[in-house]
Amino acid sequence: MVYYLLVLTVGIERFAELIVSRRNTQWAFAHGGKEFGHKHYPVMVALHTGLLLGCVVEVWALHRPFLPWLGWPMLAVVALSHALRWWCVRTLGLRWNTRVIVIPQAPLVRCGPYRWLHHPNYVAVVAEGLALPLVHTAWLTASTFTVANAALLRVRIHVENVALGYR
Repeated sequence: MVYYLLVLTVGIERFAELIVSRRNTQWAFAHGGKEFGHKHYPVMVALHTGLLLGCVVEVWALHRPFLPWLGWPMLAVVALSHALRWWCVRTLGLRWNTRVIVIPQAPLVRCGPYRWLHHPNYVAVVAEGLALPLVHTAWLTASTFTVANAALLRVRIHVENVALGYR
């Protein structure tokens, strides 16, 4: 039961992210923002929805146990991934959203976690996508999401790199 509440909490957090993203998307477009790679966005939404559903269904249907030696460390990884994600949101401020929108002539952000990585939010996504299901040994969901997400991130990161002018 506690695990289902964790997954619900992550789902509520995703909803909050979408609210912030919608507001920031409107701001970006009002400031001349240009969107790139919109075609992969519905796939991303479906994949992340599938992660949450998979966590619940696999644990429930296959009676996955909580193994403390695995579950507690994975819970810590989930917490750290959320902290990193919100650090990215805070660092980018109004420029953060779930789509790829670039405001022409705006300088690249090179502070916060962006000092070290071009795409730190995806480190959080990868970590959470593996760890959240493994909190309750949902290894099928963890492995399926990880493989599908790797394919999606290959496209997404390429789109962002082109949009931001990275070589």
